[in-house]
Amino acid sequence: MAAMRVLTDPVDTGAVTVALPQDVQAEAYDFPEEFFARRVWRIRRPAPEAVAIKRAAEFIRNAKRPLVVSGGGVVYSRASQELRDFAAATGIPVADTQAGKGAINFDHECAVGGVGSTGASSANKLAEEADVIIGIGTRYSDFTTASHTQFRNPDVKFVNINVAAFDAAKHAAEMVVADARAALVALIEALDGHRVDEAYSRQIAELREEWAGITDECYHRDHGPLPAQTEVFGALNELMGDNDVVINAAGSMPGDLQCLWQARTPLQYHVEYAFSTMGYEIPAAMGVKLALPDSEVVAIVGDGTYQMLPMELATIVQEGLKVIFVLLQNHGFASIGGLSESLGSQRFGTRYRKGGGEAHIVDAELLPVDIAANAESWGIKVLRVATIAEFKEAYGQAVAMDRAVMIHIETDLLGPNPPGSSWWEVPVSEVSRIETTQKARDWYESMKGAQRHYLR
Repeated sequence: MAAMRVLTDPVDTGAVTVALPQDVQAEAYDFPEEFFARRVWRIRRPAPEAVAIKRAAEFIRNAKRPLVVSGGGVVYSRASQELRDFAAATGIPVADTQAGKGAINFDHECAVGGVGSTGASSANKLAEEADVIIGIGTRYSDFTTASHTQFRNPDVKFVNINVAAFDAAKHAAEMVVADARAALVALIEALDGHRVDEAYSRQIAELREEWAGITDECYHRDHGPLPAQTEVFGALNELMGDNDVVINAAGSMPGDLQCLWQARTPLQYHVEYAFSTMGYEIPAAMGVKLALPDSEVVAIVGDGTYQMLPMELATIVQEGLKVIFVLLQNHGFASIGGLSESLGSQRFGTRYRKGGGEAHIVDAELLPVDIAANAESWGIKVLRVATIAEFKEAYGQAVAMDRAVMIHIETDLLGPNPPGSSWWEVPVSEVSRIETTQKARDWYESMKGAQRHYLR
């Protein structure tokens, strides 16, 4: 009962572990019949206070450049339609976090894409200039706020809607402690007749169009000799259905996905980034498939994260679950390598190369690692492809199969990735003999100067 309370609590909800020590497992116990009674657990939907909605609406009416930041709470509350209705009625642009992607369909006239460190320039430009940020169901993670550098308007104010008072209060916000859907319904009514001005609407449309062009370019680069991982994402984005689910976590891929993925439904996008959980994708695919047996579940796995939990492939085969894995092999750690290079550490030890010493930073001979063969050893059907055209053909074959399958494709370790438009704070060594690290430290200190904490 305690586990079910946590699972159905809108504030405390999260993973639950029920652990029985080995000696207890072997004991007999006379449980009361009441313990086995059928119970229906209802997820609470806290209604907003009238005064909180009135004050929030006043802030929004007085704003010249408002922006919604849509978090996972919108998806959890099943408030997608209400969010779309709110945006359509007011013209206020909606940016999304990793957890909130898909809450508003990407082709909605007010959808401006991901915000923050791994966000789209369309959303980040608006976030920099916004005078009121309306956070709905977001915890304002470090990525979302670009390490406290994203919301740059000196007079910016926050209106936060959240079931948790702890998160609603962040950035000295005007608080609405309530369920996202209930609060949006109330706000739509309170803002009846209000709409942003035409000049702002035109800017939103222009930024959307500009970013759509960048996304299309990233998806269809025709990069060679090895394809960029963004081209694989583009192919999947075009091939997967509205009720299919893409899964990913950690590394450079979630950043590229938040930037580029054009989610049409809240169901389609299942990406974890805040805790950098390498190894999440394979076991997560098993859980998602059990929950959504009629959806194609596609887990994108890098060669680095594959090494964390590949043994769950055996469980997936054992249980007869149909999951499609997309394995991107780039013979190294793309994310940490790029980060290392940007911080002056020259990709040290992030490539699978033979030998030591200088081999850690130069192109020595590749290690003979064959992840495709390893996956086959777990009982997975593997389709090896080399081009995006072959990948699309293999995806069609995978969909037609009734068993777990992996599509293995080699991609360029060095990208190219989508253009960045924001910052993420990763400390750089204060003292170093390496010139590149010294320069990176100077850059780091200059970026820290833009950090703000929003008290008023």
